[in-house]
Amino acid sequence: MVEIKFPDIKQGQGPVVMLNLIKFKDKKVYFDEYIPAFEQVVKQLAIEGVKVRFVSEVVANIVADENEQWDEVVLVEYPSAEAFITIAQSEIYQTIANRLRIAGTAELKLIMTRQIDF
Repeated sequence: MVEIKFPDIKQGQGPVVMLNLIKFKDKKVYFDEYIPAFEQVVKQLAIEGVKVRFVSEVVANIVADENEQWDEVVLVEYPSAEAFITIAQSEIYQTIANRLRIAGTAELKLIMTRQIDF
C-alpha cells in the first residue's frame, strides 16, 4: 500500500475535494470500519466541514490504462488543504483509522482538487 504523501500544496485557498479511486481488498472493512473510524477522527480533531459528496461504483473504463481497474470513486470535501493534512498526519488518524484504510483497500489513489469557477 502506498503511503500518503504531502507535496507542496497550495494552501489557504478554500475548500478542496479529494478524488478517491478505490480498488477494494475488503469492501466491508472499508465501509463498516474505516468510514466510522475516519468520522471519529474528524470529530475528535474538531474539524468541521468534512463531507462525503459522492460515492459511485465504476461501471467501465472508457479512457484508461488496461491495468487500471477501480471499484469505486468517492469525492470527499474538506474545508481546506490544511484540514486534510491535519487529519491525515494526525497521530489519532494513524492509530485509529489508517490501519483500516490499508486493510480495506488493495489500491488507492487520492487526488486533491479545487473547484474552478468559470
